[in-house]
Amino acid sequence: MSTHKSALSPPRQRLIELLQRLNFGRVEHLRVRAGEPVFDPPPATVREHKFAGENGPRPEAGRPDVALKAQHLDLMRVLDEVRDGTITVLTVKHGLPFSAEVPG
Repeated sequence: MSTHKSALSPPRQRLIELLQRLNFGRVEHLRVRAGEPVFDPPPATVREHKFAGENGPRPEAGRPDVALKAQHLDLMRVLDEVRDGTITVLTVKHGLPFSAEVPG
């Protein structure tokens, strides 16, 4: 599996960027088709506000390329496994996927 965002498909890159902008919170009802996240219609996002904490986007959110972390790679495997379905809730912490709720 690739180790940099630039090697991912555009929908997967967009998902990584969404998580980095969200920073803390969750993505709800993320549709997946052929292992790719679907953004039409866009999934719902819920931002978690941490009082006196990090609430803005991650610094890497605006960068065209970043090295993927283990959490990103694990999320890519989940997308491959879901293939055609929905990730009910994708929890985000520090701009990284933290956990996923998948039916079934």
